[in-house]
Amino acid sequence: MSVPHFGALRRAAAALSCLLLAAAPAWSATSSYADVPGSADHPLVKRFAGSTLVGIKKADWDQALLPLSARESEDGRSRLLDTRTVEGKLTRLVYLAPLGKTPLEVHRNYEAALQAAGLKKLYACDRDCSKLYFSWTKTADIDAGMTWSKGSIASVNSGTYNVSSPLHYDGRMLVGSLNQGGREVYVLTYTSSAVGDDTRTTATYLEIVEPKAMPTGQVAVDAKALQAGLQSDGKIALYGLFFDTGKADIKPESKAQLDEMAKLLQAQPALKVYIVGHTDNQGALDANLALSQQRAQAVVAALGAAPYKVDARRLQPRGVASLAPLASNAAEDGRARNRRVELVLQ
Repeated sequence: MSVPHFGALRRAAAALSCLLLAAAPAWSATSSYADVPGSADHPLVKRFAGSTLVGIKKADWDQALLPLSARESEDGRSRLLDTRTVEGKLTRLVYLAPLGKTPLEVHRNYEAALQAAGLKKLYACDRDCSKLYFSWTKTADIDAGMTWSKGSIASVNSGTYNVSSPLHYDGRMLVGSLNQGGREVYVLTYTSSAVGDDTRTTATYLEIVEPKAMPTGQVAVDAKALQAGLQSDGKIALYGLFFDTGKADIKPESKAQLDEMAKLLQAQPALKVYIVGHTDNQGALDANLALSQQRAQAVVAALGAAPYKVDARRLQPRGVASLAPLASNAAEDGRARNRRVELVLQ
């Protein structure tokens, strides 16, 4: 049997190499994108080194839905059953990692950093997460309100993809909470290929929710709504009357609500109501009873004075402190609901 000459083997290997190169798709397209103008990392969680921030949403107060398992609704509509809804300051960020960084490497780095910061894990999906991905994106509507950078992501097949909505179903998820100064902050990360495996780029979705009470008193209840509430329930809660903490002086920004209360009372001369002051449970009960009574009396006095001049005999002030809560006083959002003035039919 003849043995091929070494030079012949080398020429054959070179020819085979040329064939393989010819068969492989050329990487002729180039990715081009930059950070969303004016954007920045959240101070709690920094980006994976070298990443670009291509999507962002910030809301001072909004709602977020956190998956706690991959269980779906039983009607076949890909809706998650096990979730936690949290409300507060919401930040959503989408990053693209440097070319060649795998989703696993990026995910493990976020996981390690969060665990080192004291993350309390609520849920994690580390493999076979496609079912979770489709249910989560349909249930939580994660793209709503996002601002995206301009640009494109290159694929090995010479095509390009828009940078918006780059997450893919092959990702990994981590959900947990961090204690920050006595308050619980929720964090969700989802890391996947960007659009698909052919981009050799990794995308990470980072969501941070800082629970806090909704700012109240931004809408005065008008006279028509006051009348409807009294007719249907015999009372109505008002959050457009403002007082400094521990004080009973009505603040100037209460005028819009006083205007609507006076409008109702002037249109119905026979109407008699109790003005009832409520507090949360912070502080001593006796002090809160006195404070709530003083605030109710301040409202009666304001309505009886110019320009309203409502007959004070139609208004009875009462203070009940924290004895009739609308919500639990265990958290600030509940306490904010409980601090109110109510109109109650006599």
